[in-house]
Amino acid sequence: MDVAERKETLEHFGLEHLGAVHENLPPARLVEAAVRRREGMISASGALAARTGKRTGRSPKDRFIVEDDITRDRVAWGAVNKPVSPEKFGRILGRAISYLENLDEVYVVDAYAGADPRYSLNVQVMTELAWHALFARQLFRRPPREDLSAFEPEWTVISVPGFLTDPEEDGTESETFVALDFSHRLVLACGSGYAGEMKKGIFTVMNFVLPTEHGVLPMHCSANASAEDAEEEGSKVALYFGLSGTGKTTLSTDDTRRIIGDDEHGWTNRGVFNFEGGSYAKTIDLSRENEPQIWDAIRFGAVLENVIVDRRTRAVDYTDASLTENTRVAYPLDHIENYVPSGRGSHPEAIFFLSADAFGVLPPISALTPEQAAYYFLSGYTAKLAGTEAEMESEVEATFSTCFGAPFLPLPPTTYSTMLSEKMREHGTRAYLINTGWSGGPFGTGERIDLAHTRRMVRAAIAGELDGVETNPDPVFGLNVPVEVPGVPSEMLDPRNTWQDGEAYDEQAKSLAALFRDNFQEFEADVSEEVRNAGPRS
Repeated sequence: MDVAERKETLEHFGLEHLGAVHENLPPARLVEAAVRRREGMISASGALAARTGKRTGRSPKDRFIVEDDITRDRVAWGAVNKPVSPEKFGRILGRAISYLENLDEVYVVDAYAGADPRYSLNVQVMTELAWHALFARQLFRRPPREDLSAFEPEWTVISVPGFLTDPEEDGTESETFVALDFSHRLVLACGSGYAGEMKKGIFTVMNFVLPTEHGVLPMHCSANASAEDAEEEGSKVALYFGLSGTGKTTLSTDDTRRIIGDDEHGWTNRGVFNFEGGSYAKTIDLSRENEPQIWDAIRFGAVLENVIVDRRTRAVDYTDASLTENTRVAYPLDHIENYVPSGRGSHPEAIFFLSADAFGVLPPISALTPEQAAYYFLSGYTAKLAGTEAEMESEVEATFSTCFGAPFLPLPPTTYSTMLSEKMREHGTRAYLINTGWSGGPFGTGERIDLAHTRRMVRAAIAGELDGVETNPDPVFGLNVPVEVPGVPSEMLDPRNTWQDGEAYDEQAKSLAALFRDNFQEFEADVSEEVRNAGPRS
């Protein structure tokens, strides 16, 4: 895009008097700018360390969608998808633009979302922070340098952490305001330094556009494969669904397999494709021993968020949660040696629903029937640790997040669950429920299930080692629990056996089952009787 075209694009949003505009700078120059502007420091590993300020996670209470002719009759309005009028959005956008025009420097990144060229979306990111520009460059997919001259943005993200809205003047919930405008194809993020708002904004856009315009299923999941050419038949593609902290990034980043993508994918008539070009991994308690690939990916060009760094030595302390439990690193996928450059794969053979069960009652692995897969996908059960989202009330909260991604799903939940069920039936995809949480008792009493054991169970399922094995039905949840998994202690497969007090386990299991049933009431009218009956038994 030449200077005149860029100027025309910016003027489309009323931006006519900007200061210096830095376009598509390489990582080294963005790091230099961030350090020069005192936005962060270079850590001992070479990664840039920055802090997000007050907002150390997403702000779901401050997220809105403009209600207009495009969205009015399509969006599932409610507590997650809250409407804002075009007029109110326009007023806040006008004030954000005035804020931008008073800055000395603005950073622009041209990128795209979607590795399948049939469904990719050109994205222009505009921000006041050099480190936000670096984040966007590493997390979105990067066009070849020679293609940038012809780049035409389809959506624009404006990120202005320093612009705080006024609840009294603007009618906002707080000083933070994140909104999507589908008519003007704009994501606006104000008053939050949390860089994840940019990527999740475009993820929400893809979750609206792909099903309604292309019949493609968008998914909040990681993906990996057994072969570098993941599109070839027999490449054993696997998908990992789960919310933050459940292990999507950890389990998909496996040195015995090839990673297709970390967090966001689409499933088409040809297979799956990654939306992003990078990974956004949690780093709390990160160790080289347990997660060597992520550890080694944290080098120059990566961005550490809210990770504590010693100012004298620049050493990183991944165990320090003094700012937040939600410490993060963003890095391009090519920092992982065994990534799939195309970002595409064949139809998946196995799907894993990951739940960090804070109650400690779910089995570490269960094989799901098609009806159970639909039930547990719609339920989206896990437990959030403090810091993943702003304003959490306690250290741990059990939650049900539809399709393991409710905050990013603008359409009715059954739109996505129906598409997933159809895809699984068509391609014979197997499904498993994995507890990556606690065993032997609830959080605070029991212990987190050993990652090495979880990896072994996942690998066995992908390899077909669990096909046809003997299973025991869980008496409360009705799940099919394998009696044996090669390389895993058999006694840990039955969660009741890991508790010292069996009656306490029974009581806790029944309590969780009741939560499942209460949560599923909102879907009962929209699913088959078989799916309604696929949940807990008592």
